[in-house]
Amino acid sequence: MAQFEIVMPKLGESIQEATITKWFIKEGDTIEEDDILFEVATDKVDSEIPSPVDGKIVKILHPANVLIPVGEVLAIVSLSGEDEDEPEVATIENSEQKSNPPENIEISGGNENPSDTSLKSVRGLSNRFYSPLVKKIAEEENISFEELESIEGSGSNGRVQKNDILKYITDKKSGKTAPVSGTAKTSAKEDQATSARVQTEAPARPKVSVSIGAEDQIIEMDRVRKLIADHMVMSKQVSPHVTGVVEADVTNLVLWRNRVKDEFQARHGEKITYMPVFIEAVARALAEFPGVNASVDGDKIILRKNINVGIAVAKPDGNLIVPVIKNADEKNLVGLTKNLNKLADSARKNKLAPEDIQDGTFTITNFGSFRNQIGTPIINQPQVAILATGTIEKKPAVVETPTGDVIAIRHKMFLSLSYDHRVVDGALGGAFLRRIADILEEFDMNRSV
Repeated sequence: MAQFEIVMPKLGESIQEATITKWFIKEGDTIEEDDILFEVATDKVDSEIPSPVDGKIVKILHPANVLIPVGEVLAIVSLSGEDEDEPEVATIENSEQKSNPPENIEISGGNENPSDTSLKSVRGLSNRFYSPLVKKIAEEENISFEELESIEGSGSNGRVQKNDILKYITDKKSGKTAPVSGTAKTSAKEDQATSARVQTEAPARPKVSVSIGAEDQIIEMDRVRKLIADHMVMSKQVSPHVTGVVEADVTNLVLWRNRVKDEFQARHGEKITYMPVFIEAVARALAEFPGVNASVDGDKIILRKNINVGIAVAKPDGNLIVPVIKNADEKNLVGLTKNLNKLADSARKNKLAPEDIQDGTFTITNFGSFRNQIGTPIINQPQVAILATGTIEKKPAVVETPTGDVIAIRHKMFLSLSYDHRVVDGALGGAFLRRIADILEEFDMNRSV
Protein backbone atom coordinates (compact mmCIF):
# COMPACT_ATOMS: atom_id res chain seq x y z
CA MET A 1 0.00 0.00 0.00
CA ALA A 2 1.19 3.54 -0.75
CA GLN A 3 2.41 5.33 2.35
CA PHE A 4 3.31 8.92 3.18
CA GLU A 5 5.73 10.05 5.88
CA ILE A 6 4.81 13.05 8.04
CA VAL A 7 8.08 14.73 9.07
CA MET A 8 9.02 17.47 11.52
CA PRO A 9 8.73 20.66 9.43
CA LYS A 10 11.44 23.31 9.19
CA LEU A 11 10.09 26.21 11.24
CA GLY A 12 12.95 28.65 10.77
CA GLU A 13 16.42 28.85 9.30
CA SER A 14 18.26 28.51 12.60
CA ILE A 15 15.83 25.98 14.11
CA GLN A 16 17.10 22.39 14.01
CA GLU A 17 14.68 20.75 16.43
CA ALA A 18 11.25 21.26 17.95
CA THR A 19 8.89 19.73 20.49
CA ILE A 20 5.49 18.16 19.77
CA THR A 21 3.33 19.60 22.54
CA LYS A 22 0.09 17.89 21.52
CA TRP A 23 -1.19 15.26 19.06
CA PHE A 24 -4.70 15.86 17.70
CA ILE A 25 -4.91 12.42 16.07
CA LYS A 26 -4.23 8.81 17.07
CA GLU A 27 -3.32 5.62 15.24
CA GLY A 28 -6.21 4.33 13.15
CA ASP A 29 -7.77 7.76 12.58
CA THR A 30 -8.82 8.70 9.07
CA ILE A 31 -7.62 12.18 8.11
CA GLU A 32 -8.23 14.61 5.30
CA GLU A 33 -5.90 17.15 3.77
CA ASP A 34 -5.54 20.25 6.01
CA ASP A 35 -6.75 18.45 9.14
CA ILE A 36 -4.64 19.57 12.10
CA LEU A 37 -2.26 16.75 13.09
CA PHE A 38 -0.21 18.15 15.95
CA GLU A 39 1.00 21.27 17.72
CA VAL A 40 4.72 21.95 17.59
CA ALA A 41 6.73 24.38 19.69
CA THR A 42 10.15 25.99 19.26
CA ASP A 43 11.92 28.82 21.04
CA LYS A 44 10.32 31.19 18.53
CA VAL A 45 6.78 30.08 17.76
CA ASP A 46 4.05 27.54 18.56
CA SER A 47 2.24 26.25 15.47
CA GLU A 48 -0.50 23.82 14.52
CA ILE A 49 0.64 21.63 11.63
CA PRO A 50 -1.97 20.45 9.07
CA SER A 51 -1.89 17.24 7.05
CA PRO A 52 -0.70 17.55 3.45
CA VAL A 53 -2.58 14.38 2.39
CA ASP A 54 -5.73 12.29 2.85
CA GLY A 55 -5.37 8.85 4.40
CA LYS A 56 -5.31 6.75 7.54
CA ILE A 57 -2.81 7.08 10.42
CA VAL A 58 -0.89 3.80 10.48
CA LYS A 59 1.79 4.66 12.99
CA ILE A 60 2.73 7.52 15.32
CA LEU A 61 6.46 7.29 15.96
CA HIS A 62 7.00 9.89 18.69
CA PRO A 63 4.97 10.82 21.77
CA ALA A 64 4.23 14.37 22.87
CA ASN A 65 6.75 16.47 24.81
CA VAL A 66 9.80 15.00 23.05
CA LEU A 67 12.46 17.15 21.35
CA ILE A 68 12.74 15.99 17.74
CA PRO A 69 15.14 17.07 14.94
CA VAL A 70 13.80 18.79 11.83
CA GLY A 71 13.19 16.23 9.07
CA GLU A 72 12.57 13.33 11.47
CA VAL A 73 9.63 11.07 10.53
CA LEU A 74 6.78 11.59 13.00
CA ALA A 75 3.96 9.48 11.59
CA ILE A 76 3.09 7.14 8.74
CA VAL A 77 -0.07 7.67 6.68
CA SER A 78 -1.63 5.04 4.44
CA LEU A 79 -2.76 6.96 1.36
CA SER A 80 -5.27 4.24 0.47
CA GLY A 81 -6.87 4.58 3.88
CA GLU A 82 -6.32 0.85 4.50
CA ASP A 83 -3.62 -0.87 6.53
CA GLU A 84 -4.09 -4.47 5.39
CA ASP A 85 -0.91 -6.35 4.50
CA GLU A 86 1.16 -3.23 5.04
CA PRO A 87 4.81 -3.80 5.99
CA GLU A 88 6.08 -2.89 9.43
CA VAL A 89 7.19 0.71 9.54
CA ALA A 90 10.01 -0.07 11.95
CA THR A 91 11.37 -3.29 13.37
CA ILE A 92 12.78 -3.27 16.90
CA GLU A 93 14.38 -6.55 17.88
CA ASN A 94 13.46 -6.95 21.53
CA SER A 95 10.14 -6.68 23.33
CA GLU A 96 11.35 -3.99 25.75
CA GLN A 97 12.16 -1.66 22.85
CA LYS A 98 8.81 -2.41 21.21
CA SER A 99 6.89 -1.31 24.27
CA ASN A 100 9.07 1.72 24.92
CA PRO A 101 10.91 2.82 21.76
CA PRO A 102 13.92 5.09 22.43
CA GLU A 103 13.56 8.73 21.57
CA ASN A 104 16.33 8.77 18.98
CA ILE A 105 15.78 5.43 17.24
CA GLU A 106 16.25 5.46 13.46
CA ILE A 107 13.25 4.18 11.51
CA SER A 108 14.62 1.59 9.10
CA GLY A 109 13.78 -1.62 7.31
CA GLY A 110 12.85 -4.89 9.03
CA ASN A 111 16.06 -6.93 8.79
CA GLU A 112 18.67 -4.89 10.67
CA ASN A 113 20.69 -6.65 13.35
CA PRO A 114 20.51 -4.54 16.52
CA SER A 115 24.26 -4.91 17.03
CA ASP A 116 25.02 -3.70 13.50
CA THR A 117 26.87 -0.38 13.48
CA SER A 118 25.92 0.59 9.93
CA LEU A 119 24.82 4.13 9.25
CA LYS A 120 21.18 3.03 9.08
CA SER A 121 21.21 2.37 12.81
CA VAL A 122 23.42 5.29 13.76
CA ARG A 123 20.62 7.26 15.48
CA GLY A 124 19.88 4.32 17.76
CA LEU A 125 23.50 4.05 18.92
CA SER A 126 24.60 7.65 19.10
CA ASN A 127 23.75 10.78 21.05
CA ARG A 128 24.67 12.85 18.00
CA PHE A 129 22.27 13.90 15.25
CA TYR A 130 23.41 13.39 11.64
CA SER A 131 21.55 15.08 8.79
CA PRO A 132 20.43 12.98 5.82
CA LEU A 133 23.05 14.73 3.64
CA VAL A 134 25.91 13.86 6.03
CA LYS A 135 24.75 10.24 6.27
CA LYS A 136 24.45 10.03 2.46
CA ILE A 137 28.00 11.34 1.98
CA ALA A 138 29.27 8.89 4.62
CA GLU A 139 27.60 5.94 2.91
CA GLU A 140 28.89 6.95 -0.56
CA GLU A 141 32.44 7.33 0.79
CA ASN A 142 32.28 4.15 2.90
CA ILE A 143 32.75 6.08 6.14
CA SER A 144 32.01 3.72 9.03
CA PHE A 145 29.93 4.60 12.06
CA GLU A 146 33.08 4.67 14.20
CA GLU A 147 34.71 7.16 11.83
CA LEU A 148 31.60 9.34 11.73
CA GLU A 149 31.53 9.42 15.53
CA SER A 150 35.20 10.50 15.57
CA ILE A 151 34.67 13.56 13.35
CA GLU A 152 34.69 16.85 15.23
CA GLY A 153 31.58 18.82 14.26
CA SER A 154 31.53 22.60 13.80
CA GLY A 155 27.73 22.92 13.97
CA SER A 156 25.46 23.65 16.90
CA ASN A 157 26.10 21.29 19.83
CA GLY A 158 29.01 19.71 17.92
CA ARG A 159 26.90 18.50 15.02
CA VAL A 160 28.79 17.26 11.99
CA GLN A 161 28.06 19.47 9.00
CA LYS A 162 28.72 18.90 5.30
CA ASN A 163 32.02 20.80 5.34
CA ASP A 164 33.21 18.77 8.37
CA ILE A 165 32.78 15.38 6.70
CA LEU A 166 34.16 16.63 3.37
CA LYS A 167 37.28 17.91 5.19
CA TYR A 168 37.63 14.55 6.96
CA ILE A 169 37.42 12.72 3.61
CA THR A 170 40.04 15.04 2.06
CA ASP A 171 42.38 14.64 5.03
CA LYS A 172 41.90 10.88 5.02
CA LYS A 173 42.78 10.59 1.33
CA SER A 174 45.87 12.76 1.81
CA GLY A 175 46.98 10.71 4.82
CA LYS A 176 46.50 13.50 7.36
CA THR A 177 43.88 11.52 9.27
CA ALA A 178 44.44 8.00 10.48
CA PRO A 179 41.42 5.95 9.35
CA VAL A 180 39.36 4.27 12.04
CA SER A 181 39.28 0.52 11.57
CA GLY A 182 35.85 -0.66 10.51
CA THR A 183 36.64 -4.37 10.23
CA ALA A 184 35.89 -5.30 13.82
CA LYS A 185 32.24 -4.77 14.59
CA THR A 186 31.41 -3.64 18.10
CA SER A 187 28.22 -4.35 19.94
CA ALA A 188 25.50 -1.75 20.49
CA LYS A 189 26.29 -1.75 24.21
CA GLU A 190 29.98 -0.98 23.55
CA ASP A 191 29.10 1.82 21.14
CA GLN A 192 26.75 3.38 23.65
CA ALA A 193 29.40 3.14 26.37
CA THR A 194 31.94 4.82 24.08
CA SER A 195 29.47 7.57 23.24
CA ALA A 196 28.74 8.08 26.93
CA ARG A 197 32.48 8.38 27.72
CA VAL A 198 32.94 10.95 24.95
CA GLN A 199 29.99 12.93 26.27
CA THR A 200 31.35 12.75 29.82
CA GLU A 201 34.82 13.87 28.77
CA ALA A 202 33.51 16.85 26.74
CA PRO A 203 33.95 20.18 28.53
CA ALA A 204 30.73 21.04 30.32
CA ARG A 205 29.26 24.53 30.49
CA PRO A 206 30.49 26.17 33.72
CA LYS A 207 27.88 26.00 36.46
CA VAL A 208 27.60 28.90 38.86
CA SER A 209 27.13 27.93 42.47
CA VAL A 210 24.15 29.77 43.95
CA SER A 211 23.30 29.93 47.62
CA ILE A 212 19.54 30.02 48.29
CA GLY A 213 18.06 31.76 51.30
CA ALA A 214 15.05 30.54 53.24
CA GLU A 215 12.85 33.38 51.92
CA ASP A 216 14.08 33.26 48.31
CA GLN A 217 11.59 32.26 45.63
CA ILE A 218 12.57 29.64 43.05
CA ILE A 219 10.91 29.90 39.63
CA GLU A 220 11.43 27.10 37.11
CA MET A 221 12.22 28.34 33.60
CA ASP A 222 9.47 27.49 31.13
CA ARG A 223 10.30 25.66 27.92
CA VAL A 224 10.58 28.79 25.77
CA ARG A 225 12.80 30.59 28.29
CA LYS A 226 15.17 27.60 28.41
CA LEU A 227 15.42 27.57 24.62
CA ILE A 228 15.99 31.33 24.46
CA ALA A 229 18.73 30.99 27.08
CA ASP A 230 20.47 28.24 25.12
CA HIS A 231 20.19 30.24 21.87
CA MET A 232 21.71 33.33 23.47
CA VAL A 233 24.62 31.38 25.00
CA MET A 234 25.22 29.66 21.67
CA SER A 235 25.33 33.00 19.85
CA LYS A 236 27.94 34.42 22.24
CA GLN A 237 30.02 31.25 21.89
CA VAL A 238 29.81 31.23 18.08
CA SER A 239 30.23 34.93 17.27
CA PRO A 240 32.80 37.34 18.70
CA HIS A 241 30.52 40.31 19.41
CA VAL A 242 31.57 43.92 18.87
CA THR A 243 29.17 46.82 19.53
CA GLY A 244 29.35 50.29 18.01
CA VAL A 245 27.21 53.28 19.04
CA VAL A 246 26.21 56.52 17.27
CA GLU A 247 23.87 59.32 18.26
CA ALA A 248 21.42 60.48 15.60
CA ASP A 249 19.51 63.76 15.39
CA VAL A 250 16.00 62.67 14.39
CA THR A 251 14.28 66.02 14.86
CA ASN A 252 12.90 66.05 11.31
CA LEU A 253 11.44 62.56 11.79
CA VAL A 254 9.76 63.49 15.10
CA LEU A 255 8.25 66.70 13.69
CA TRP A 256 7.02 64.82 10.60
CA ARG A 257 5.35 62.06 12.62
CA ASN A 258 3.68 64.54 14.97
CA ARG A 259 2.28 66.34 11.94
CA VAL A 260 1.01 63.35 9.91
CA LYS A 261 0.09 60.62 12.42
CA ASP A 262 -3.64 61.49 12.52
CA GLU A 263 -3.84 61.86 8.75
CA PHE A 264 -1.91 58.62 8.26
CA GLN A 265 -4.32 56.66 10.46
CA ALA A 266 -7.37 58.20 8.82
CA ARG A 267 -6.10 57.48 5.31
CA HIS A 268 -4.54 54.04 5.78
CA GLY A 269 -6.26 52.73 8.90
CA GLU A 270 -2.91 52.11 10.59
CA LYS A 271 -1.08 53.71 13.48
CA ILE A 272 2.33 54.99 12.39
CA THR A 273 5.21 54.57 14.86
CA TYR A 274 8.90 55.30 14.39
CA MET A 275 9.74 51.64 13.74
CA PRO A 276 8.62 51.52 10.06
CA VAL A 277 10.97 54.43 9.39
CA PHE A 278 13.80 52.60 11.18
CA ILE A 279 13.10 49.51 9.06
CA GLU A 280 13.12 51.59 5.89
CA ALA A 281 16.49 53.14 6.83
CA VAL A 282 17.99 49.75 7.71
CA ALA A 283 16.78 48.19 4.44
CA ARG A 284 18.36 51.02 2.44
CA ALA A 285 21.64 50.66 4.32
CA LEU A 286 21.68 46.86 3.91
CA ALA A 287 21.30 47.29 0.15
CA GLU A 288 24.37 49.54 0.19
CA PHE A 289 26.37 47.28 2.56
CA PRO A 290 25.58 43.67 1.52
CA GLY A 291 28.38 42.38 3.75
CA VAL A 292 26.11 42.98 6.74
CA ASN A 293 23.17 41.17 5.14
CA ALA A 294 24.97 37.88 5.49
CA SER A 295 25.51 34.59 7.34
CA VAL A 296 28.54 32.43 8.10
CA ASP A 297 28.74 28.74 7.19
CA GLY A 298 32.06 27.34 8.39
CA ASP A 299 34.68 29.28 6.45
CA LYS A 300 32.18 30.56 3.89
CA ILE A 301 30.36 33.91 3.89
CA ILE A 302 26.84 33.78 2.46
CA LEU A 303 25.61 37.12 1.11
CA ARG A 304 21.82 37.06 1.24
CA LYS A 305 19.94 38.10 -1.89
CA ASN A 306 16.78 39.14 -0.04
CA ILE A 307 16.63 41.80 2.66
CA ASN A 308 14.36 40.35 5.34
CA VAL A 309 14.26 42.42 8.53
CA GLY A 310 13.20 40.78 11.80
CA ILE A 311 11.70 42.82 14.63
CA ALA A 312 12.07 41.60 18.21
CA VAL A 313 8.65 41.68 19.90
CA ALA A 314 8.03 41.21 23.64
CA LYS A 315 5.13 38.83 24.30
CA PRO A 316 2.72 39.14 27.25
CA ASP A 317 4.30 36.07 28.90
CA GLY A 318 7.66 37.88 29.05
CA ASN A 319 9.29 35.90 26.26
CA LEU A 320 10.53 37.24 22.92
CA ILE A 321 9.75 36.42 19.32
CA VAL A 322 11.14 37.83 16.06
CA PRO A 323 8.63 38.09 13.18
CA VAL A 324 10.21 38.91 9.83
CA ILE A 325 9.28 41.51 7.22
CA LYS A 326 10.24 39.89 3.92
CA ASN A 327 11.82 41.97 1.14
CA ALA A 328 11.70 45.11 3.27
CA ASP A 329 13.66 47.08 0.66
CA GLU A 330 10.81 46.62 -1.84
CA LYS A 331 8.08 48.07 0.41
CA ASN A 332 7.10 51.71 0.87
CA LEU A 333 6.40 53.24 4.26
CA VAL A 334 2.71 52.35 4.14
CA GLY A 335 3.48 48.74 3.26
CA LEU A 336 6.07 48.47 6.02
CA THR A 337 3.62 49.92 8.55
CA LYS A 338 0.82 47.53 7.62
CA ASN A 339 3.19 44.54 7.58
CA LEU A 340 4.75 45.47 10.93
CA ASN A 341 1.48 46.12 12.73
CA LYS A 342 -0.03 42.85 11.51
CA LEU A 343 3.00 40.80 12.57
CA ALA A 344 3.33 42.51 15.94
CA ASP A 345 -0.36 41.95 16.70
CA SER A 346 -0.13 38.28 15.69
CA ALA A 347 3.00 37.86 17.81
CA ARG A 348 1.36 39.24 20.95
CA LYS A 349 -1.66 36.96 20.38
CA ASN A 350 0.56 33.95 19.69
CA LYS A 351 -0.94 33.63 16.20
CA LEU A 352 2.21 33.79 14.06
CA ALA A 353 2.56 31.19 11.32
CA PRO A 354 5.90 29.37 10.84
CA GLU A 355 6.64 31.36 7.69
CA ASP A 356 6.27 34.63 9.65
CA ILE A 357 9.50 33.94 11.57
CA GLN A 358 11.60 32.36 8.82
CA ASP A 359 14.42 33.63 6.62
CA GLY A 360 15.38 36.76 8.56
CA THR A 361 18.69 38.30 7.44
CA PHE A 362 18.95 41.17 9.97
CA THR A 363 17.21 42.05 13.24
CA ILE A 364 16.13 45.27 14.99
CA THR A 365 15.36 45.40 18.70
CA ASN A 366 13.76 48.53 20.15
CA PHE A 367 15.20 49.32 23.57
CA GLY A 368 13.51 52.70 23.34
CA SER A 369 10.09 51.17 23.94
CA PHE A 370 11.22 50.70 27.56
CA ARG A 371 12.75 54.20 27.81
CA ASN A 372 16.28 52.76 27.54
CA GLN A 373 18.92 54.90 25.85
CA ILE A 374 21.50 52.33 24.75
CA GLY A 375 21.67 48.56 24.48
CA THR A 376 24.22 45.95 23.40
CA PRO A 377 22.02 43.21 21.89
CA ILE A 378 23.04 39.61 21.17
CA ILE A 379 23.15 38.61 17.50
CA ASN A 380 20.24 36.47 16.29
CA GLN A 381 22.02 33.51 14.67
CA PRO A 382 22.71 32.79 11.85
CA GLN A 383 22.71 36.52 11.11
CA VAL A 384 25.85 38.61 11.57
CA ALA A 385 24.45 41.83 13.04
CA ILE A 386 21.61 43.31 15.09
CA LEU A 387 20.58 46.94 15.62
CA ALA A 388 19.24 48.36 18.89
CA THR A 389 17.26 51.61 18.78
CA GLY A 390 17.16 53.74 21.92
CA THR A 391 14.57 56.15 23.24
CA ILE A 392 14.18 59.55 21.57
CA GLU A 393 14.88 62.44 23.93
CA LYS A 394 15.03 66.22 23.74
CA LYS A 395 18.59 67.51 24.21
CA PRO A 396 20.43 70.80 23.89
CA ALA A 397 22.74 70.69 20.89
CA VAL A 398 25.00 72.98 18.88
CA VAL A 399 23.38 73.74 15.52
CA GLU A 400 25.22 75.40 12.67
CA THR A 401 23.31 78.26 10.98
CA PRO A 402 24.26 80.76 8.25
CA THR A 403 24.73 83.38 10.97
CA GLY A 404 26.78 81.15 13.28
CA ASP A 405 26.42 78.34 15.81
CA VAL A 406 23.44 78.34 18.18
CA ILE A 407 22.24 76.13 21.05
CA ALA A 408 18.91 74.53 20.16
CA ILE A 409 16.61 71.83 21.50
CA ARG A 410 16.88 68.75 19.26
CA HIS A 411 15.35 65.26 19.31
CA LYS A 412 18.15 62.71 19.57
CA MET A 413 18.54 58.95 19.96
CA PHE A 414 21.30 56.36 20.21
CA LEU A 415 21.69 53.55 17.70
CA SER A 416 23.87 50.59 18.69
CA LEU A 417 24.98 47.82 16.36
CA SER A 418 26.32 44.47 17.57
CA TYR A 419 28.13 42.62 14.80
CA ASP A 420 30.03 39.37 14.25
CA HIS A 421 33.72 40.29 14.13
CA ARG A 422 34.53 37.09 12.22
CA VAL A 423 33.20 38.69 9.04
CA VAL A 424 32.23 42.27 9.89
CA ASP A 425 35.22 44.45 10.72
CA GLY A 426 35.10 47.81 12.46
CA ALA A 427 35.26 49.73 9.19
CA LEU A 428 32.27 47.92 7.69
CA GLY A 429 30.25 47.88 10.91
CA GLY A 430 30.98 51.53 11.65
CA ALA A 431 30.20 52.73 8.12
CA PHE A 432 26.95 50.75 8.04
CA LEU A 433 25.80 52.14 11.38
CA ARG A 434 26.73 55.69 10.40
CA ARG A 435 24.77 55.29 7.15
CA ILE A 436 21.60 54.34 9.07
CA ALA A 437 22.01 57.45 11.24
CA ASP A 438 22.57 59.65 8.16
CA ILE A 439 19.42 58.33 6.48
CA LEU A 440 17.37 59.12 9.60
CA GLU A 441 18.92 62.58 10.00
CA GLU A 442 18.19 63.38 6.34
CA PHE A 443 14.52 62.41 6.66
CA ASP A 444 12.29 64.70 4.58
CA MET A 445 9.86 66.34 7.00
CA ASN A 446 7.71 67.44 4.04
CA ARG A 447 7.19 63.84 2.94
CA SER A 448 3.59 63.02 1.99
CA VAL A 449 1.60 60.14 3.44
